[in-house]
Amino acid sequence: MSEARPRPRTVQEAAEELGLSIHTIRAWIAQRRIAHIRLGRAVRIPPAEIVRLLRENTIPADPMP
Repeated sequence: MSEARPRPRTVQEAAEELGLSIHTIRAWIAQRRIAHIRLGRAVRIPPAEIVRLLRENTIPADPMP
């Protein structure tokens, strides 16, 4: 048996997961701010890229005094 790999997300799925608009995701793709896979006309976002965006843009809470 092979190890199951998470499948790449469509632009709409990535937008929903990140709570952003499809327009924003497409703009980031055009600006190369987000890694993507192009298969002909189809565009997919690797799940690891969504995790990277969340990790790099998370601002930690201040510790309570």
